[in-house]
Amino acid sequence: MASGMHIEVFTTGRGTPYNLSMAPVLKVATRTTLSEQWRDLIDVNAGKIIDGGATIEEIGEEIFKAIIDVASGRRQTWADHWGIKNDLVLFNPAPIT
Repeated sequence: MASGMHIEVFTTGRGTPYNLSMAPVLKVATRTTLSEQWRDLIDVNAGKIIDGGATIEEIGEEIFKAIIDVASGRRQTWADHWGIKNDLVLFNPAPIT
């Protein structure tokens, strides 16, 4: 963020409820089932690529438009909508689960 990051695009296969208080986090699901399970947490469903419902280019355009909409204030991420805020930990000494 110190170098100028204004938004984070976070791909998830598990539905991690993650957001930063300093910058919005746009969550992209890698699986359609995850996107359906967490409709109120996932911002973009990239699982449509593997399901055959969209091309890589179409999902790329959807992500790009979402970035522009969130960065310009026209849209809120789901995590911002629900007020989810996590601390930024650069070096997490805990094991990854």
